Order: sequence, then C-alpha cells, then structure tokens
Amino acid sequence: MKKKKVVKYKIPKDAFSILSDSGTKNRVEYFRHKKTILFKGDVLDRDTFDKQFIDLTVTSPPYNVGIDYTSNNDTLSYEKYLEFSKKWMSNVFHWSNTQARFILNIPLDKNKGGQQSVGSDLTAIAKQVGWKYHSTIIWNEGNISRRTAWGSWLSASAPYVIAPVELIVILYKDEWKKTNGTKISDISRQEFMDWTNGLWTFNGESKKRIGHPAPFPRQLPHRAIKLFSYVNDVVFDPFAGSGTTLIEACNNKRIGIGLEIDKQYCEIIKNRIIKETGTLNFSNEERVKSNGTHHEVLQEAS
Repeated sequence: MKKKKVVKYKIPKDAFSILSDSGTKNRVEYFRHKKTILFKGDVLDRDTFDKQFIDLTVTSPPYNVGIDYTSNNDTLSYEKYLEFSKKWMSNVFHWSNTQARFILNIPLDKNKGGQQSVGSDLTAIAKQVGWKYHSTIIWNEGNISRRTAWGSWLSASAPYVIAPVELIVILYKDEWKKTNGTKISDISRQEFMDWTNGLWTFNGESKKRIGHPAPFPRQLPHRAIKLFSYVNDVVFDPFAGSGTTLIEACNNKRIGIGLEIDKQYCEIIKNRIIKETGTLNFSNEERVKSNGTHHEVLQEAS
C-alpha cells in the first residue's frame, strides 16, 4: 500500500481578499463562479483595483489592426496605440505582486497601415514601465491560408515578407525565481520538457465558434498557467475577451480574475465559463481538506 505524504500550505490572503472585495466605483462584479470573478471595468483606469493581487497575467491585447470590436477602437494611429499599450501595461504592473509573471501574446509585426515592429516595440514599452524581460516563445499557428498580401508578385520591386507566427513574451516584476505561493506545481514531466521548448505549434481559435472577433486558443493560457504558476495562484486577464484565460485558470485549480470593458463580451465569457469549466475537485490522488485558511493536500507517494 502506498504511503501518503502531507504537504501543508497557506492560501494567499491577497487572493481571498480580492475575491471577497465588493469592488470600487471603478469596476462592477459581473459574474462569479467557483474561484473565478469577472469584473466589468477598464484596464486603462489605475483605480480599477486598489491593491496588488496578481501572480500571473496571461493576455492578448488588441492588435490595432482594424478588428470590429464593440467597445474598442482598433484603428488608432501607431503612436496612440503605443501610448495605450504603455498605460495598460503600467497598470497591470501596479496591480501585480512582487514575483508576478506577465505572459503577453502579441504580433511579431504588422503591415496593415504601414509596416511596424510591434513585437519589439511593445516589449520595449513593457520594460520601460518596469517589467523585466525573461524570454520569448514563438507561436507557430500552423496556418498561412489567411495570407492575402504579397506586395510585388514575383518581383523584387516591393515584396511583403510575412511570418505566420506570433510572440508570447515572458516578463516578470522583481525577481524571476518564485518563492511565494503554494509551491505546488501540477505540470507533468513531458509537458515541462515540451513547453520549455520556445517554439509552440497549435492552431488558432475560430471566431465563428466562440462568437468573439479575436479569441485565442485554450492551449495558450493552458500551457502558460501550468508552466509559470502554482496551484491556487491568482491568474489575471485584463482583456478577458471571450474568457479563455479564465476557463483555463478555473480548470487548472487557479483563482481567475478577469477584466472586460464590453458588456456583450462579458456575457459571452459568462456563458463559456458555465459551459466549459468542470468541477474544481481534486483528483483521487490529491484530496484537499479545508481548515480555515490552511489546506492539507494528501498525495500518493511512491
């Protein structure tokens, strides 16, 4: 018979204080489900949250490529877009705990409205507001069928070079080594080996299936959450969009906090969370006994 080993940990107080917080005048709690809360509010407003609470941010901000969002202007001048980016990244930095990680999915570059080095520009801005750079994952979407612009066809006159990849930039706040939180990782050996390879290949998400103009696939936050956070960490998405990050936070035993400015998208998130999140019960091999703010995790020992 296998022996049980007991791992004791303390649930972060900040996590529960943000969950129990009724909010400020700058945000409205739209939906609460298990350990997930969706707030309707604006990431550009520094007063939306009044404390540090984030352990991991996983997000994909607007790309400013003319997507028809309901409540966001996606056709800013490039200068205005960089100002917008600096403001929201600064706010997320302000709301983040000292060892927070920041996983930022952004384009490598863009050619609509003029060629711009979006990836390098946004990474530089993130560093300007205080984030420290760790590394970059290349996301190969494995799909070049969307390409419609070739420039000068079969001519050296003015060809367009377009890479069918996006960036997943990994940043952190004060120090990279994580010493706070539950210290419980739930990533398998094979997942760790595969996902620390900085080239990720999986398909994008269907706009029609999700009902949102710019959804991202669940694989992206799924991998980021398991690789860069502990069980019960607070995972934040300031552009909750279609709720993908919150779904993966919930299904992977993290506390999910989402922020979304658009009421229509809040409703999409609510319906997806209800539909796509299973129970938060631990497996038979990992049972949790609650004792105030302390938990005991009983795990099978070899």
